[in-house]
Amino acid sequence: MTDTARTVIVRDFGGPEAMEIEQRPVGAPAKGEIRIRHHACGLNFIDVYQRNGLYKQPLPVSLGMEAAGVIEAVGEGVTHLKPGDRAAYAAVPSGAYCDARVMPAAQVCPLPDAVSFEQGAAMMLKGLTTQYLFRRTVPITKGDTVLFHAAAGGVGLIACQWARSEGITLIGTAGTDEKCALALEHGATHCINYNSADFVEEVKKLTGGKGVNVVMDGVGKDTFAGSLDCLKPLGMMISFGNSSGPVPPFDLAVLAPKGSLKITRPTLFTHIADHAVCQQMAAELFEKVVSGDVTLRIDQRFALEQVADAHRALEGRKTTGATVLTL
Repeated sequence: MTDTARTVIVRDFGGPEAMEIEQRPVGAPAKGEIRIRHHACGLNFIDVYQRNGLYKQPLPVSLGMEAAGVIEAVGEGVTHLKPGDRAAYAAVPSGAYCDARVMPAAQVCPLPDAVSFEQGAAMMLKGLTTQYLFRRTVPITKGDTVLFHAAAGGVGLIACQWARSEGITLIGTAGTDEKCALALEHGATHCINYNSADFVEEVKKLTGGKGVNVVMDGVGKDTFAGSLDCLKPLGMMISFGNSSGPVPPFDLAVLAPKGSLKITRPTLFTHIADHAVCQQMAAELFEKVVSGDVTLRIDQRFALEQVADAHRALEGRKTTGATVLTL
């Protein structure tokens, strides 16, 4: 085991150029920790938010929330992993953009042999997010209809397949006809190009004026108000991301005349905070992938040294599916 690893850090919040790569010591795992050598790292919008300061952390900060690799050592009390095991995670603290690291073991999950390291790195944060959206936020059953924004993105393509596998009607939105076609290919029942049509009007047409049971909105500012207008009475608005910017303050009272709507702002890390729950969620996700219900589409690969280009592509909405850093 080498004692240092390339690590991507940010000393001052800013654009993609704010990221630096430096050699940092790795060390040995303490009680409840593991040491993992990464084979691939995943990219997500939360990385952008932590880099630009929307989600503030003490500086300097190491970036990255998900990765996959091989366990090199385990600390006292760790029983679900051992050296040599394949593993993957989406977890706090950040710091996944690196060759190797020591981190808490609780949210690190054994990776099935049938799932590659790149798939593992691409699926944990996005796939576990999909799991809590469909299984742990509000009851969603066969025959229900959900509206999912950015349906051709990393979470979106998993969500399309998840919905199809469970008999749920998913209406997606995307910014180009090509992205709409991609969402449909992956299981969306319908997909609306929001640049050529009013998604609120289209949703009303598709639902016979009734609206949808649930909106899953990871876009934020640009779609929030319209999303509320797509819900049927007593519907649930799940605002789980801000790719277009944070949602501005709004008057909670507007939920009443729109049909006694419900709204929540969940985070993955609340859902996976408990070790047993996290492992159960991951096992369910892995089963979806191994069974073929969900396939992972990795459309962009960047070397660790190209991390700034990877962020530019993600922020510029030039990506589809998942993006990984290769090591």
